[in-house]
Amino acid sequence: MKEKQSGKSGRQQYEERAEAIAAPVAEQFGIWIYDVEYVREGQEYYLNVYIDKDGGVTINDCEAVSRLLSDELDKADFIRDPYTLIVSSPGLGRALTKDRHLSQSIGEDVEIHLYKPHPETGEKDLRGELVEFDAGQIVILADPPVPRKGKGKGKGKKKSQASMAEVSMAEADQESADAAQPQDTPQASGQGQDGPAVQADGRIRIALDRKTIASVKLAFDF
Repeated sequence: MKEKQSGKSGRQQYEERAEAIAAPVAEQFGIWIYDVEYVREGQEYYLNVYIDKDGGVTINDCEAVSRLLSDELDKADFIRDPYTLIVSSPGLGRALTKDRHLSQSIGEDVEIHLYKPHPETGEKDLRGELVEFDAGQIVILADPPVPRKGKGKGKGKKKSQASMAEVSMAEADQESADAAQPQDTPQASGQGQDGPAVQADGRIRIALDRKTIASVKLAFDF
């Protein structure tokens, strides 16, 4: 009955209760809980507790929290299946699974994997600066997609040359149209009718429906 009333799965309830126990344990070492995951891999269950602190955590930090947390979890004894406790750092390319993770990452570059190709870029993997989010969407500033090169020779080259000629003609037509407009006509900025909003620095503002997002990670370069 309790599970139906809360609307949360047994896994979610395990994770929330484990985090509630882990938080005061970690605080004793000047550490906070980044995330908690209860997962099954094959026939084994794992309780993954990710910890962090200013300057990053060490192996000694993980061992200290693990020893004390293991004792507290044994006392609570609320997880029915045998499991392995793993305490570790969230890593550089950490997953942003909760709103608090997104809040902490505003202004940072993120990598977003979509379930289906984005209609405007044709890509399932996007990278850009996280600028805002709410319950329904995540907004990033992304570099414009790199045009895909044609495959093969001969016909591909002719097609490319024809496309360039069409572009030149289109640009010439646009210049003529612009010249015909009154000079004091204000030009709108932001979202266009036929594509995403382009910023002054050339980046594209993309608003992504959170239902279309498979995962969000903090981006990093080696």
